[in-house]
Amino acid sequence: MSRLLVSVPTEALYQAILASRQDVDLVVWDMTGPAPVSSLDIVVPPYMVSNAVLTQLTNVTTRLVQSQLNGYDGVAEILPAGVVYANAAGVHETSTAELTLALILAAQRGLPDFVRAAQRGQWERKFHESLADRRVLLVGYGGVGRAIEDRLLPFETTVVRLARHARSDERGTIYGFDALEDQLALADIVVVGVPLDESTRGLVNDGFLFAMADGALLVNIARGAVADTQALVEHASTGRLRLALDVTDPEPLPDGHPLFALPNVLISPHVGGATSAMLPRMARLLNAQIDRLVRDEEPANVVLRT
Repeated sequence: MSRLLVSVPTEALYQAILASRQDVDLVVWDMTGPAPVSSLDIVVPPYMVSNAVLTQLTNVTTRLVQSQLNGYDGVAEILPAGVVYANAAGVHETSTAELTLALILAAQRGLPDFVRAAQRGQWERKFHESLADRRVLLVGYGGVGRAIEDRLLPFETTVVRLARHARSDERGTIYGFDALEDQLALADIVVVGVPLDESTRGLVNDGFLFAMADGALLVNIARGAVADTQALVEHASTGRLRLALDVTDPEPLPDGHPLFALPNVLISPHVGGATSAMLPRMARLLNAQIDRLVRDEEPANVVLRT
């Protein structure tokens, strides 16, 4: 069988693959210009850029487009016909779960208040909420949700899982979306981790936020458009709810946006997967996909076929 030809968007990923195998031909293509060749076995698009780069595949024959993202909202509308598209499931779950815990702990223990006081040169002690003994509702229970749960349980929390369809597993009940309003009222912390599609766009709206308990913390690590930004501003401005957001709508959030000024809102700039863990895990996934194609097997993580 002929050697596979694989394009990667960065020199770092090129070197990571080159170090582990020399049975493939690699090219660096960041998709800002035309493809270096008309036929590529695997194309890896750049990380965290507009889906518009996928239009560069119009005149390229490829067996697999291997994304570096878990989410794929808006991709189907742009991909040319006849493309197999896989997401990066297994790459970002750990880092996203780490950030989720960091946001929760920072908000619960008042770390932003302490940092602001220190910047003023002040020693300012305050009483804050614990994470221990809190009831945490996970809205969305895929790979990221499971990773978050794994990290929450050692903190002596009660974790309630909610997914599109009710089911059960070795840890008990996973509620369906029909239980959302009832479960929101009972939760101290609500973590939103659903994929963005037409059924979840604007899910976190006035009704959702009104259903949450006074003083509860909302954490969004899904996509910005899962939440109604104006509703977030209005509910956080009253001080009744607290927010920790890794994603916003729009992104980037414009300078001077009202959310930045609220002391009960903690914002990180969509960095859930942006850690040192990404490159080696992405290299392992790409190596596994290469192996599958060499053996004429189906690629893993396929989410779209156009």
